[in-house]
Amino acid sequence: MPGMLESTATPYRVAVTRTRTASYPDVVPFSPDTAYPEYAHGHLGPAANPVYAGVRRALALAGLDTANVDTARWNPLADVVPPGGTVVLKPNLVREHHPRDPQGWRYVLTHGSVVRAVADYAFAAVGGAGRVVIADAPQTDSSFAAIVSVLGLDELRRFYRERGLRLDLVDLRQEEWTTVDDVVVARRRLPGDPGGAIAFDLAAASEFADHGGAGRYYGADYDSRVVNSHHSGGRHEYLLSGTALRADLVVNLPKLKSHKKAGITLALKNLVGINADKNWLPHHTEGRPDTGGDEHPSRSSRHSLERAVATRLRRVAMLSPHLGGGVLRLARHGGSQLFGDGDTVVRSGNWWGNDTVWRMCLDLNKILEYGRPDGTVADTPDPDRRHIVIVDGVIAGQRNGPMNPDPLPARLLACGTTPAAVDAAATYLFGFDPDRVPVVRQAFACRALPLAHGDWRDIEIVSDHDPWHGRLGSLPVETVLRAEAHFAWRGYIEHQSPPAVPR
Repeated sequence: MPGMLESTATPYRVAVTRTRTASYPDVVPFSPDTAYPEYAHGHLGPAANPVYAGVRRALALAGLDTANVDTARWNPLADVVPPGGTVVLKPNLVREHHPRDPQGWRYVLTHGSVVRAVADYAFAAVGGAGRVVIADAPQTDSSFAAIVSVLGLDELRRFYRERGLRLDLVDLRQEEWTTVDDVVVARRRLPGDPGGAIAFDLAAASEFADHGGAGRYYGADYDSRVVNSHHSGGRHEYLLSGTALRADLVVNLPKLKSHKKAGITLALKNLVGINADKNWLPHHTEGRPDTGGDEHPSRSSRHSLERAVATRLRRVAMLSPHLGGGVLRLARHGGSQLFGDGDTVVRSGNWWGNDTVWRMCLDLNKILEYGRPDGTVADTPDPDRRHIVIVDGVIAGQRNGPMNPDPLPARLLACGTTPAAVDAAATYLFGFDPDRVPVVRQAFACRALPLAHGDWRDIEIVSDHDPWHGRLGSLPVETVLRAEAHFAWRGYIEHQSPPAVPR
């Protein structure tokens, strides 16, 4: 089977299928409605399950164990993980609720039915002596227990345990926050990854090596001293999940969504969730582009006033968390009324000019590809760890993603063994130009430790949807989904669209 970087002559292959309907099954444990020849668990679902059928088709179209498709011997993951091995399933578990729609989590989170179908094939490969782990680091102010409940993952664990199979659910975070009006009012320490955390320094191999933002990076917390301490003096350090780095296979299960800082979130962006401490991750660089920053494009006095006030309030909160937190809540409430909220106003790097977040995402992918469990980074990919991608785009999220999107009934599932290629394909079919999405474009042009070779246009799309079958760059843009971008990326990211200036 072709590996991630094995050949520059053969185009990357990405499988794309469309489900019969843009819907997910409702009944946990999301069993298939058909007794497929390779299906080993007996239990069938009470209604149609287009997701299970779609995942199955995507794996077959990807060329996995082609000789045995549609027979009881078919084992699509057997070539990438040994019997008795460990498979980590990395879904997008960012937050348990949508701010406007009680059912909106369906187009914010990777659906549990996608996880179930992939887990079946993972267990087929590793057997009863193996282990499958669902692991992620949700947004720090989210509840892992609530996410597990809404997705039915606890029921999936029970289903497999009744059959003598080990499915673990792991919250990779070291801390969970309680927030009020987007201000942290309480912090609770968590056990973190039972496999430990591994620190890496990419140093000169980092995509930040030629970036001038040192000292001005902003991370996941308002105390930016932490993130800057890990990205200065030639160091570019990250703290990653030991469970993921020691796995035999990582199956990346991103949700197809627009994204306010990256333009789109897919496999490359989804690796933010294998972190043990997200405050080591630069999300934007403070300041305007004319000062080397990417926080905001404008020189307006209004934005300068907002930034000055916010900086002072953050200092108060760091000096006196209890008093400062209350002041911050009042300020944020009044500030949203005065300056606008984050879904209508450009701030904190949520626009097409963000030149920081793509670098961080590609660095994480380099570590998963080249990093070793002892914290070193080699010049060649780790031969003992594989990484494949299956994209959940059955119901995708458009406009103000990743947290407040609107639904797009895309009916799309994509699968491939090269994350950058899968992202390029899904981006193109979503309706965005990969050359206009920095995290995708730059994945084919890394300064060191390459993630992909060649031109994304040469990717071979293998699909049961005829308009989407063939060389990616030759697929007519009239056939793609035409998703709407986040408001601050609109006009800068779509196929053949004239630029517009965000306000």
